Amino acid sequence: MDIQPELHPPSPADDIVIRAARPSDCDGITALGNMPGYRWGTLRLPYQTPEATRKWLEGINPATNVSLVVEKDGQIIGNGGFERHQGRRAHVAYLGMGLHDDFHGRGIGSRLLREIITIADDWLNLRRIELTVYVDNAPAIALYKRNGFEIEGTHRDFAFRGGAFVEAYAMARIKP
Repeated sequence: MDIQPELHPPSPADDIVIRAARPSDCDGITALGNMPGYRWGTLRLPYQTPEATRKWLEGINPATNVSLVVEKDGQIIGNGGFERHQGRRAHVAYLGMGLHDDFHGRGIGSRLLREIITIADDWLNLRRIELTVYVDNAPAIALYKRNGFEIEGTHRDFAFRGGAFVEAYAMARIKP
């Protein structure tokens, strides 16, 4: 019998589930994206609507995108994934992820990132994963470095956030 396991099945001492995002998650993902801490680390604008989130979720192309959510007790507390490039950059994907403001420092982001990397490495044979992270986001930078990402450069005046321009690092991981 061919049984396919969940990406991250819960263990008896663990109520975290990592699974594919679906359009019915639009309210939870919207609430997550509207959290001040979550939004601070992204390019999102304040007051994202559930309708905009649903449109984005419905437009995800499973041939080029992976979109996961992290659930705890039925609440979405994180999301992440990647978009695979096409053509001569088909070996590359661009990563994005974030976590609920109240769940940092518990290893949840590490688990989500490992799931994303596993899909990239073991299922899609991607060679390179790229991301951009604000230079003042030390916890995220440390997480990415622990998982094989390296800083490749700095984007000056990358984004306008909180009334000022901020820099961001270009980071990438080459499959070992």
